[in-house]
Amino acid sequence: MERMKASDFKQEVLDIFDLYIHGHIDRRGFLDRAQKYAVGGVTAAALLEMLRPNFALGQQVPKDDSRLKISSIDIGSPQGNGTIKAYVAKPANAPSKLPVVLVVHENRGLNPHIEDIARRIALANFLAVAPDGLTTVGGYPGDEQTAQQKFQQVNSMKMTEDFVAGANFVKTMPDSTGKVGVVGFCYGGGIANTLATRVPTLNAAVAFYGQPPQAADVPKIKAPLLLHYGSADTTLTGRWPAYDMALTAANVVHTGYVYEGAQHGFNNDTNPRYDEKSAKLAWQRTMDFFEKYLR
Repeated sequence: MERMKASDFKQEVLDIFDLYIHGHIDRRGFLDRAQKYAVGGVTAAALLEMLRPNFALGQQVPKDDSRLKISSIDIGSPQGNGTIKAYVAKPANAPSKLPVVLVVHENRGLNPHIEDIARRIALANFLAVAPDGLTTVGGYPGDEQTAQQKFQQVNSMKMTEDFVAGANFVKTMPDSTGKVGVVGFCYGGGIANTLATRVPTLNAAVAFYGQPPQAADVPKIKAPLLLHYGSADTTLTGRWPAYDMALTAANVVHTGYVYEGAQHGFNNDTNPRYDEKSAKLAWQRTMDFFEKYLR
């Protein structure tokens, strides 16, 4: 199957899709707004299907890759939802201890794409732990639309506490060196920023197109930050200059990149918003950053 690109769609359609996946409009809202861009025999419903993820396209590391050891753990979260499940990937021939990278999903829970991200990180010789914020509503349900609905059913403050608990827990895992980084995407990018303000022992944080924390919380950040934005993602990227200034004023070690022409979600290689050039560069920078601060 040939991968479609963002350039195959009008920017207005991508913007409407962005509203849809962030829960600002429902499926009917997308169809109504996208109808005016449905031309040449392509319906609004067909546009939506074209923009949905195809997990097979984005699988870089097979689920049963013999180079990896995959498991599942439960993490206690007394301030959050009680318990949260997490997907764990590590090299099959790992030394006794490895640095940990906490992987925080988008607003659809622990879907196959995020599991694949965890496996990619494990192949780079880290212990990857990917908690599922949808644990209390049954976990990832198998389709994105239902996952998005389930995500909105979970108390957002409690879900944040689940990830705080996760970041604290992984530091103490027997096969952890005690060095912990976090990488998050979209919702998870916002959580990565939040964890930097909430977990003083965090060693590194990477946010892909994430919401910045409250300005008053920025001085609490001790971990170095790496921040990735797409130039076409005007809402979030528009907040970067002020965040940059606040981080500089608070003497936080940080680097931010805006990838020209890239959309929100440009790292997600399961859908047309994926930007291969930007994603590969951002990923290399991310791995180099973790090598620097977690080894």
